[in-house]
Amino acid sequence: MAKKSTQSRLVFSTDGGELCRQCQRKRMACVCGPARPAQMGDGVARIRRETKGRGGKAVTVIEGLPLAPEALKALAKQLKQRCGVGGAVKEGNIEIQGDQRDNCQAALLAEGHPCKLAGG
Repeated sequence: MAKKSTQSRLVFSTDGGELCRQCQRKRMACVCGPARPAQMGDGVARIRRETKGRGGKAVTVIEGLPLAPEALKALAKQLKQRCGVGGAVKEGNIEIQGDQRDNCQAALLAEGHPCKLAGG
Protein backbone atom coordinates (compact mmCIF):
# COMPACT_ATOMS: atom_id res chain seq x y z
CA MET A 1 0.00 0.00 0.00
CA ALA A 2 1.39 3.38 -1.02
CA LYS A 3 1.93 6.13 1.53
CA LYS A 4 0.09 9.39 1.16
CA SER A 5 2.39 12.27 0.35
CA THR A 6 2.54 14.98 3.00
CA GLN A 7 3.74 17.55 0.48
CA SER A 8 0.68 17.55 -1.73
CA ARG A 9 -0.69 20.84 -2.89
CA LEU A 10 -4.23 21.81 -3.76
CA VAL A 11 -4.84 21.97 -7.50
CA PHE A 12 -8.47 23.04 -7.65
CA SER A 13 -11.16 23.89 -5.14
CA THR A 14 -14.65 25.34 -5.38
CA ASP A 15 -14.61 26.32 -1.72
CA GLY A 16 -13.24 29.86 -2.02
CA GLY A 17 -15.40 31.38 -4.70
CA GLU A 18 -14.20 34.33 -6.77
CA LEU A 19 -10.71 35.77 -6.29
CA CYS A 20 -9.60 39.40 -6.52
CA ARG A 21 -7.51 39.95 -9.66
CA GLN A 22 -4.99 42.17 -7.87
CA CYS A 23 -4.29 40.57 -4.49
CA GLN A 24 -5.44 37.01 -5.38
CA ARG A 25 -7.45 36.66 -2.16
CA LYS A 26 -11.08 35.72 -1.76
CA ARG A 27 -13.31 38.56 -2.86
CA MET A 28 -14.70 39.08 0.65
CA ALA A 29 -11.17 39.13 2.15
CA CYS A 30 -9.71 41.50 -0.44
CA VAL A 31 -7.18 44.00 0.95
CA CYS A 32 -7.02 46.26 -2.08
CA GLY A 33 -9.50 48.74 -0.56
CA PRO A 34 -10.48 51.61 -2.87
CA ALA A 35 -8.02 50.39 -5.50
CA ARG A 36 -10.11 47.22 -5.96
CA PRO A 37 -11.48 46.80 -9.49
CA ALA A 38 -15.10 47.81 -9.88
CA GLN A 39 -15.89 44.81 -12.10
CA MET A 40 -14.70 41.27 -11.71
CA GLY A 41 -15.32 39.98 -15.24
CA ASP A 42 -13.14 37.61 -17.21
CA GLY A 43 -10.43 40.25 -17.73
CA VAL A 44 -11.16 40.76 -21.43
CA ALA A 45 -12.46 44.19 -22.43
CA ARG A 46 -15.41 44.23 -24.83
CA ILE A 47 -15.58 47.12 -27.31
CA ARG A 48 -18.95 47.78 -28.92
CA ARG A 49 -20.76 50.53 -30.80
CA GLU A 50 -24.05 51.83 -29.42
CA THR A 51 -26.66 54.23 -30.78
CA LYS A 52 -29.58 53.34 -28.52
CA GLY A 53 -30.99 56.29 -26.60
CA ARG A 54 -28.63 58.81 -28.17
CA GLY A 55 -30.67 60.20 -31.03
CA GLY A 56 -28.94 58.00 -33.61
CA LYS A 57 -25.45 59.17 -32.72
CA ALA A 58 -22.83 56.45 -32.31
CA VAL A 59 -20.83 55.93 -29.14
CA THR A 60 -18.04 53.42 -28.55
CA VAL A 61 -18.51 51.61 -25.22
CA ILE A 62 -15.65 49.73 -23.55
CA GLU A 63 -16.73 47.42 -20.75
CA GLY A 64 -15.15 44.73 -18.62
CA LEU A 65 -11.83 46.40 -17.81
CA PRO A 66 -10.69 45.16 -14.38
CA LEU A 67 -9.30 48.51 -13.23
CA ALA A 68 -9.78 50.73 -10.20
CA PRO A 69 -11.97 53.80 -10.77
CA GLU A 70 -8.99 56.20 -10.83
CA ALA A 71 -7.11 54.04 -13.34
CA LEU A 72 -10.26 53.78 -15.46
CA LYS A 73 -10.54 57.58 -15.58
CA ALA A 74 -6.90 57.92 -16.58
CA LEU A 75 -7.29 55.34 -19.35
CA ALA A 76 -10.44 57.09 -20.60
CA LYS A 77 -8.56 60.38 -20.79
CA GLN A 78 -5.77 58.73 -22.75
CA LEU A 79 -8.24 57.13 -25.19
CA LYS A 80 -10.10 60.42 -25.69
CA GLN A 81 -6.84 62.20 -26.50
CA ARG A 82 -5.75 59.49 -28.92
CA CYS A 83 -9.10 59.55 -30.77
CA GLY A 84 -9.47 63.35 -30.60
CA VAL A 85 -13.03 63.18 -29.28
CA GLY A 86 -14.93 63.51 -26.02
CA GLY A 87 -16.24 60.83 -23.74
CA ALA A 88 -16.96 59.82 -20.17
CA VAL A 89 -16.75 57.03 -17.60
CA LYS A 90 -20.23 55.83 -16.62
CA GLU A 91 -21.04 52.86 -14.35
CA GLY A 92 -17.60 51.30 -14.79
CA ASN A 93 -17.72 51.58 -18.61
CA ILE A 94 -15.76 53.96 -20.82
CA GLU A 95 -17.81 55.80 -23.43
CA ILE A 96 -16.01 57.46 -26.37
CA GLN A 97 -17.95 59.64 -28.81
CA GLY A 98 -18.25 58.31 -32.36
CA ASP A 99 -17.34 54.96 -33.88
CA GLN A 100 -13.76 54.61 -32.59
CA ARG A 101 -13.62 50.82 -32.15
CA ASP A 102 -10.46 50.26 -34.18
CA ASN A 103 -8.55 53.13 -32.53
CA CYS A 104 -9.59 52.00 -29.05
CA GLN A 105 -8.67 48.38 -29.73
CA ALA A 106 -5.21 49.37 -30.97
CA ALA A 107 -4.64 51.62 -27.95
CA LEU A 108 -5.81 48.98 -25.45
CA LEU A 109 -3.64 46.29 -27.02
CA ALA A 110 -0.65 48.64 -26.91
CA GLU A 111 -1.31 49.18 -23.18
CA GLY A 112 -1.41 45.41 -22.63
CA HIS A 113 -5.16 45.01 -22.03
CA PRO A 114 -6.72 42.02 -23.80
CA CYS A 115 -9.80 43.15 -25.74
CA LYS A 116 -12.36 41.96 -28.28
CA LEU A 117 -14.70 43.72 -30.66
CA ALA A 118 -18.26 42.87 -29.64
CA GLY A 119 -21.53 43.29 -31.46
CA GLY A 120 -22.25 43.45 -35.16
